[in-house]
Amino acid sequence: MRHRSLLILTSVLTTGALTLTACGSRDEGKGGGGDNAGGTTTVVIGVDAPLTGSLSALGQGIKNSVDLAAKTANKNKEVPGITFKVEALDDQAVPASGQANATKLVGNKDVVGVVGPLNSGVSQQMQGVFAAAGLAQVSPANTNPSLSQGDNWGKGEFKRPFKTYFRTAATDVVQGKFAAQYLFKDAGKKKVFVVDDKQTYGAGLAAIFSDEFKRLGGQVVGTDHVTVKETDFSSTADKVKASGADSVYFGGQYPEGGLLSDQIKKTGAKVPVMGGDGIYDPAFISASGEANDGDLATSIGYPVEKLDTAKKFIADYNAGGYKDPYAAYGGYSYDAGWAIIQAVKAAVAANNGKLPTDARAKVTEALGKVSFDGVTGKVSFDEYGDTTNKQLTVYKVEGGKWVDVKSDTFNQ
Repeated sequence: MRHRSLLILTSVLTTGALTLTACGSRDEGKGGGGDNAGGTTTVVIGVDAPLTGSLSALGQGIKNSVDLAAKTANKNKEVPGITFKVEALDDQAVPASGQANATKLVGNKDVVGVVGPLNSGVSQQMQGVFAAAGLAQVSPANTNPSLSQGDNWGKGEFKRPFKTYFRTAATDVVQGKFAAQYLFKDAGKKKVFVVDDKQTYGAGLAAIFSDEFKRLGGQVVGTDHVTVKETDFSSTADKVKASGADSVYFGGQYPEGGLLSDQIKKTGAKVPVMGGDGIYDPAFISASGEANDGDLATSIGYPVEKLDTAKKFIADYNAGGYKDPYAAYGGYSYDAGWAIIQAVKAAVAANNGKLPTDARAKVTEALGKVSFDGVTGKVSFDEYGDTTNKQLTVYKVEGGKWVDVKSDTFNQ
């Protein structure tokens, strides 16, 4: 990884760890909670994301954006006496790896908060580890409602499972309903075939979409499932063609989604494939050999490139020399990292300018109260740790690119 502002990089291949330290800081990496000769105290923000594998384009954007937040805080002396570092771990989108990473981050006493993971299924295996250690996590991308509202949220029974869990991403309750309303009302589609990848995120999103689509008066003419990392979805594509569906909704990620769209269109079924933020990536388009103009995706928030609040983030990211783009979750990752930084700032201010000995507990407590104007808009959390920002956007593939066609604030 090349950075124009020099960085000291330490890569630990056996654990997937990547530690980034702003070069030229007074701290020499002695570890959080301890003062060094330069008079600063170092604290670490952990990052867990898929840094390798099929979803690495998203994971690298998450890692880089948190790194930018830490570097910005250090440059501006956002928290006097505190130097921030980032320790990034690769979960490869595998739940067991995420759990192991959570254990590793908990074991580092310098870590006061964690940004990540990308996948809801991975987060399910990390939450309990973090909660037992009182270590806060802020996901920029998790959308499964049960992570913050409990397993019975669908029955109207809301109970926050872990007080250490927060997210800057809107849930699938918001995203799934928003997608259904667009497809039925705006796109005029009445007969949808629903496919999911059997994973926590994909299956949950597809179920919420289906319920709302039917409530609106639409018809689900068929359902099927695909398996992650497989590439032959021809049987599903044939079912779509035979069903007479005028549209397809896919709950899953872009590697499978792009191939599914390609194979559906090869059957002669010229129908749009719609999905959630998991397919909103250029790789979805490039995965399809057939032109997939007209395919649709929802994603959390408004287009970052069109937000006045994001101009500085984009400029600083481009100037930072990062090899990979900030991708779909860059702005939300920066805001997640900045939320942790602001929580540290509050904890330090309340302790006479020193990092408290129970920093993790104090940071978790402060996170519930943070409120600031971030890259993606107003950043704050409700009583469940969910973002109060319910903005979403529908994107359409036009001319081989994702183009935003509708943005709105969703009210359930």
